[in-house]
Amino acid sequence: MSEPILSIRGLRKSYATGVEALKSVDLDIRKGEIFALLGPNGAGKTTLINIICGIVTPTSGQVLVDGKDWQTFYREARTRIGLVPQELHTDAFESVWNTVNFSRGLFGRPRDPAKVETLLKRLSLWDKRKAELRALSGGMKRRVMIAKALSHEPDILFLDEPSAGVDVELRRDMWDIVRKLRADGTTVILTTHYIEEAEEMADRVGVISRGALIAVDEKKALMARMGKKTLDITLAEPLRGAPPELADWDVALEDDGHRLCYRFDSHAERTGIASLMKRLAEMGIGYKDLSTHQSSLEDIFVEMVHQPASESAA
Repeated sequence: MSEPILSIRGLRKSYATGVEALKSVDLDIRKGEIFALLGPNGAGKTTLINIICGIVTPTSGQVLVDGKDWQTFYREARTRIGLVPQELHTDAFESVWNTVNFSRGLFGRPRDPAKVETLLKRLSLWDKRKAELRALSGGMKRRVMIAKALSHEPDILFLDEPSAGVDVELRRDMWDIVRKLRADGTTVILTTHYIEEAEEMADRVGVISRGALIAVDEKKALMARMGKKTLDITLAEPLRGAPPELADWDVALEDDGHRLCYRFDSHAERTGIASLMKRLAEMGIGYKDLSTHQSSLEDIFVEMVHQPASESAA
């Protein structure tokens, strides 16, 4: 396997108040992948990004960009990394063209109108190049922020909550933009609390909770490893409540008593389904339909972040 383009080792951040925002995070990011960092608000996602981008100073730890320490080779590291922050910080009275062009110059890149034009066209901003930022919609301003971050041609792009405050249609446009970036060879790391965003786009997913990275895996592998299946039993006659005789299976009664739901580990030697169906027959409870479905990434995420820290890290 090739050397990771970004390697994070023992990264910690604690404040004088005693708050530990990051707890010794280790993470390798592969060149050309889309990596989604999932976590609730306050989990440490933005702190991690801001440290890597040189905005926040870590308490301890190291970051390597293509094998080089990001503090020793600070200028090179900054030119390799682009950041689209959560908040839209722009000069409201500046034009789209000037904003992106100026950002390119900040990183010491020579003037190159052709490259800026190509970038604006890729992000569907060319028709808005003369418009002042204050005249743009929230979605268009977000595109300008991406153009600014890409103006100096970085290899690694951080998107901090890229879909925050963006409607569903624009969110899907954003996903298309990210896929095009990956196709061009850009490594994309996005933080999000939109589960569908990670499920739709990411190659790998990391879950961060209370400052600790509690899981990192291929998206499908994470779902297979952590996910459970649910057996839905559509009843012939509705029940008023879950029968105490089914307590061993911890079933839930849904759909106004018309459906029994039983969660089970699909990898277990004995799923408990056969014994459950036998008990239902003994009780004279009839059913019209059976179906199973895999846990979504959202189910897994909720399950993981609510586990005790020691258990989830195991």
